[in-house]
Parts: sequence; structure tokens; C-alpha cells
Amino acid sequence: MTSTDSDLWQKYLAGDEAALGRIAERYYSTLKHYGLKFSVGEFVVKDCIQDLFLQLWQNRAQINDTSSVKHYLLKGLRTHIFQHIRSSKRMVTQETDWNLEALENISGESILIDQEALLSRVRHLQLLMTQLSSREREAIYLHYYQDMSVSEIAEVMQVNRQSVSNFLTRAMSKMRSHCQPQLLVIFLYLFLKF
Repeated sequence: MTSTDSDLWQKYLAGDEAALGRIAERYYSTLKHYGLKFSVGEFVVKDCIQDLFLQLWQNRAQINDTSSVKHYLLKGLRTHIFQHIRSSKRMVTQETDWNLEALENISGESILIDQEALLSRVRHLQLLMTQLSSREREAIYLHYYQDMSVSEIAEVMQVNRQSVSNFLTRAMSKMRSHCQPQLLVIFLYLFLKF
């Protein structure tokens, strides 16, 4: 029988280490996925999750009941990540003589906004890529990622050189008509992921 979050939380508050372990197992992937949204490395997120559960165990006598274990854990992880970001900025400030005013003005929220804007552009470009034919995608991949000439691509794709030139021209024309020039760099990068 599976214990509810509330049951496990009550057992944890009573000193049951295994109950806290089951909570950790239940929410680890959710916490990790959420933590990665803060533009910090995976190792930082894992450390913060570990710190969160260590702190929960050490301070269990001072911790109250909660109506939502998931909400409590997500909020706690967010706090740990922002503490890590702040302490990292302090360490950088103490170790260098550079003027870091620009870094001090960066908030976690502005990082999230920038990340969301980039993700929106990437999704837009992925949608545009689906509008290219498979031959156009293949020609662009071979040209830009395998650094092949038009003649080499024609040989690989078993078409004539003019067809390869047409594939490349049409693909780039479609992309230019739907996105800003600087986004073409992201577009070309996406071929590694597509």
C-alpha cells in the first residue's frame, strides 16, 4: 500500500528517516526538473536538493505540518538555489577586483525571463524546420555540420549539383523570410538536435 504524502510527512516529523527517504524518492525528478529551470548546472541542482533534504532532517523538530509536501519542497529548493546564486556572486565579488555592478543587477527572475524568451525562439525555429523538406534539412546538415561542398553533397544525396544548390537556397530563403538574421545561428544549431 502506498503511503500518502501527508502520512509520510507525519512519520518524518516523528523522526522516521525512511519516510523522508521515500519523500525524496517520490519528488526527486520533479525537484530536479524544476531546479534546472533556474539556469544553474545540474550538479548545482543536485547539491541543492541534497542540502534541502539534509536541512529537513536536521531541523525536523522545528518544521511544521504542511498541506502540500510538493509545494513545500519546491519552495525550499527555490530558496536553496537562490542562496547558492547569491553566495556564488559574493565569492566572485570577493575574488576579483572587477566592477561587477552589472552582475549584481541580474535577478533570478530576469534570468528566467531571458531563458523563456530563448526557449520561445527555439520553439519557433523548430516549427520552421518542420516546414523544410527532408532533402532541404539533409543538405543543410551536410553543408553546415559536415562541412561538405555542393559537389560532395550531390554525391552523398545522389542528386546533381544544381539540386543541392536549390535545396540550400530554398531552405535558407524560407528561414530568412520567417526569422531575424541572428536567429539563423540558432536555426543552424538546431540541426544537431533535429
